[in-house]
Amino acid sequence: MTRGKTKTCRCAVTATAFVLSNLAAIGSAHAQNSAQPEAVDPGPDVYPAPDAISAFVRRIFQDSKGNLWFGTNGDGVVRYDGKTLDYFSIKEGFGGVAVRGIVEDRKGNVWFGTNTGLTRYDGKSFTTYNEAEGLVNSDVWSLIVDRKGTLWIGTLEGATRFDGETFSPLVLPESEPDPLRGVSGARMVYCIMEDSKGRMWLGTAGGAYIYDGKSLSNLSEKDGLCSNAVNDILEDKDGNIWFATHHNGVCRFDGKSFTHLSEKDGVIGTEAWDLYQDRMGNVWFPVEHSGVYRYDGKSLTQFFKRQGLDSGAVQCTYQDREGRLWAGGYLGLYRLDGDSFVNVGRDGPW
Repeated sequence: MTRGKTKTCRCAVTATAFVLSNLAAIGSAHAQNSAQPEAVDPGPDVYPAPDAISAFVRRIFQDSKGNLWFGTNGDGVVRYDGKTLDYFSIKEGFGGVAVRGIVEDRKGNVWFGTNTGLTRYDGKSFTTYNEAEGLVNSDVWSLIVDRKGTLWIGTLEGATRFDGETFSPLVLPESEPDPLRGVSGARMVYCIMEDSKGRMWLGTAGGAYIYDGKSLSNLSEKDGLCSNAVNDILEDKDGNIWFATHHNGVCRFDGKSFTHLSEKDGVIGTEAWDLYQDRMGNVWFPVEHSGVYRYDGKSLTQFFKRQGLDSGAVQCTYQDREGRLWAGGYLGLYRLDGDSFVNVGRDGPW
């Protein structure tokens, strides 16, 4: 397999330092297998392989052309078109080095939320937007396109909507910053999700805010939410709302009450960063230092070192159009092969 013209050696040392210095922002937690618990990983005890796609893969996305995009935590973004890997970072005109969100709009533009702004790729070149263009803050942490085609951007200083021409802020109440998180702020929006009713859910340090187009409401610990520190939100196929939290794991809300997946269910750990539902309806979520869990509606299965997932700091899971399940985090990129994960380097296995 050949690679694109962009080289990773230029930023290999810098990217690794960036990743290691930011592991505090990724955090720590514990978990176990529902059948035979695997020992908790005390922390990074291995280093990325020399041929790793990146030291840290933070986001995975497949566009309408079939390209796979891997957002990294220090090397910008990597595109795989089925044959070649192309690396894009600041040198190539990309907007930043840390990628926290990837989406595609109705026109086929691919958008990236980075540590230094909002970047659009039109298939030929990159255009970056920041405060000068109306973005409320350039430190972007979440990104989605709603059913109307509006882009929603969650930043360190709040949420912004972009209709293709104008940026409009959505003002949320301030929350108490969380000193136990690597990055936190009174207005920070960690995640954004649109539910089947068209309502927008925004995860903050003060729980989840729900915007129905006219007014805001809030769900927090006082309502039964497992933690106010919300990292991700998901609506499953049955209409349940799931929350991945920083200090108390994962819980789901059926519209009336919350159910917490905890140690009694086979999960030991508190720091969950991501939620994803595959085509079979399984809900996947990583727990720091414990690999990834799959919930099939009845039971949990843990994927960790015995299943080939060496990373104790997984940040995301994603299923491509071929049905392959991917995981990204510290140590790079993994793909589920049967009942085990394999580490995918620059030369595969694809």
